[in-house]
Amino acid sequence: MTTLDGLIAGFEVALAPSVLIYSLFGVFLGTFVGVLPGIGAMAAISLLLPLTYYISAEAALAMLAGVYYGSQYGGSVASILLRLPGTPQSAVTSLDGYPLARQGRAGVALFTAMVSSFTGSILGIVVLVALAGWLSGMATKFGAAEYAAMMVLGLVAASTIGAERPAKALAMVVLGLILGCVGTDLNSGVQRFTFGQTQLMDGINLVALAMGLFGVAEVIGNIRTADLHGRPDRVPLRALLPRADDLRRLPGPILRGTSLGSFFGALPGTGSTISSFLSYALERRVARQPERFGKGALEGVSAPEAANNAAAITAFVPTLTLGIPGDPIMALMLGALVIHGIQPGPMMLEARPEMFWGLVASFGLGNLFLLVLNLPLIGIWVSILRIPFRWLYPAIVVFVCLGVYSVRGSGFDLMAVAVIGGLGYLLSLAAFNPALLLLGFVLGPLIETNLRRALLISRGDLMVFLERPIACGFVLATAALILASVVGALRRQSRPVP
Repeated sequence: MTTLDGLIAGFEVALAPSVLIYSLFGVFLGTFVGVLPGIGAMAAISLLLPLTYYISAEAALAMLAGVYYGSQYGGSVASILLRLPGTPQSAVTSLDGYPLARQGRAGVALFTAMVSSFTGSILGIVVLVALAGWLSGMATKFGAAEYAAMMVLGLVAASTIGAERPAKALAMVVLGLILGCVGTDLNSGVQRFTFGQTQLMDGINLVALAMGLFGVAEVIGNIRTADLHGRPDRVPLRALLPRADDLRRLPGPILRGTSLGSFFGALPGTGSTISSFLSYALERRVARQPERFGKGALEGVSAPEAANNAAAITAFVPTLTLGIPGDPIMALMLGALVIHGIQPGPMMLEARPEMFWGLVASFGLGNLFLLVLNLPLIGIWVSILRIPFRWLYPAIVVFVCLGVYSVRGSGFDLMAVAVIGGLGYLLSLAAFNPALLLLGFVLGPLIETNLRRALLISRGDLMVFLERPIACGFVLATAALILASVVGALRRQSRPVP
């Protein structure tokens, strides 16, 4: 199937009424949770995972993807109006978006964020289509050894690239790997880490783990602080119109931000947060008047927004074509695919082309929905930010409990989500990143399966990871990342304390 044929078939899938409705629901909900401080896409996708049991795989993926890239735009609203990022990626947007709002130009800042997000997403879709066809052509060159080595590289990259404390990040990945071992070993039938609890024989519930780490923990962390911020002023639609000189400033930052976001989003383990920070740093470096940044420069809004939305789209490249989540949210997407019995990887384009191209087509339609919806809805988002968080969190906790219980009908899962939520809050207080725990939890069983398969084929010879060129490349890249992290840590320790 050629790319053109694939896109035609994809639009046939994406334009089906059920897929279209769930895609629209996803982008609306994604924008909503992105606007709310302290919620974010992780919690929303975790809440929606039980719903995916009852709808088609195409509709489920379109909905969850809509939540993901919809939250990228929604997060910029609270950042610009309150300097309270709704998502980690939008923290950079607040550096110049909030000063613009204080200058009475909140509408222009919101318009810039919306246009930059849309442009970055559309260009990211082009990159996704181009890379997907190339990577699928390498399907015959990937075996169990390559998959195992590549997944280990993804875990190491996620915990070391851009991490201030690589040791803590690696600790979270290892804890996730250990939790992924809980349950019955598929090969031997031996129970591992169940401690006599029959409820753990099938392993820890992914929905309970995700909701605890990113639903309950976020609610606990925001109960005392979310209402300390002020309430935004109303933003009339006429205030959205930028001046002519504002429009002239946008194309360059948008293109540069999209390029950075597309590149880093397609790399396993990096994601949109790094893209946002790097794009902001790049714009400040190339600007003729860098002193404007931090005081209300539109370039400081457009570049990060284009970058994080492009990265949100191209993050699906390693997830769908290689079976490796690009970030923790992609790990949840991978979990949704596994729920429907679908194994992502290089053969997905051959085995399920209608699903892949249908998802790509839904990206374009979903971003068009975002553009059309958010112009008239800006007033509603501002009104939502006026609702005290103490009125919102009880409803969030109720939805968490309903979602967890609906999966297996187990009271044990409700107790588990409460314990995991408390653990997630304590981890965040200790500056650990719970998202990496989820990444290790999802990838751990996949690594174990492919590692065993590779060793069975090679009769226990570990040299199979060095004798096969692609696997060897992944192993060397992993070793280089670990070495770079160790060297960086030693250099920081050797610096004299001022």
